[in-house]
Amino acid sequence: MPFNRKVAGVDEVGRGCIAGPVVAAAVIFKKNINTKSIRDSKKISFKERLEISDYIKKNSFYGIGISSVREIFQLNILRASLLAMKRAILNLSIKPNLVLIDGVFAPEGLMNFKTIVKGDEKIKVISAASIVAKSYRDLLMIRMSKKFSGYHWNKNFGYGTKQHLVSLKKRGITKLHRKKFRPVHKMLLK
Repeated sequence: MPFNRKVAGVDEVGRGCIAGPVVAAAVIFKKNINTKSIRDSKKISFKERLEISDYIKKNSFYGIGISSVREIFQLNILRASLLAMKRAILNLSIKPNLVLIDGVFAPEGLMNFKTIVKGDEKIKVISAASIVAKSYRDLLMIRMSKKFSGYHWNKNFGYGTKQHLVSLKKRGITKLHRKKFRPVHKMLLK
């Protein structure tokens, strides 16, 4: 694809978590960015991801979008994810003329876009969005782990790990837990 500084990559993270918001990022590369280290965020260590995210933010235009736990409950996770994506795009300081979105769904109201299955593995600007979104959400969950201690969000970031599920049974449901998601919902039915 020829270089075009107004192509935005968009991705979201946190759809499969049982706690915390869903976070999306939209990224438009600046002209001289080095994309060599940019790849799928799931294939990068936490520390390296934070470093690459900082580099991307310094060498790109970016926007973050968040859908709260309440919005996830009210809308469902897919619609909340699309809302977070739309917010990320709207939070860009320049308007893209093309938006490349990871996955098969796109937020409503976009004019020029393309959805790409496994886009975070194939397209650098989507990978960059994935890295920025994941780093942002991970740091957010680390901050929340200090407020809601004992759930180990500083390590599991709200995903339903064995340790998180044990803590959930022992400590109960917080306001950051997604009440319609199976493990949490099952506890509410008891």
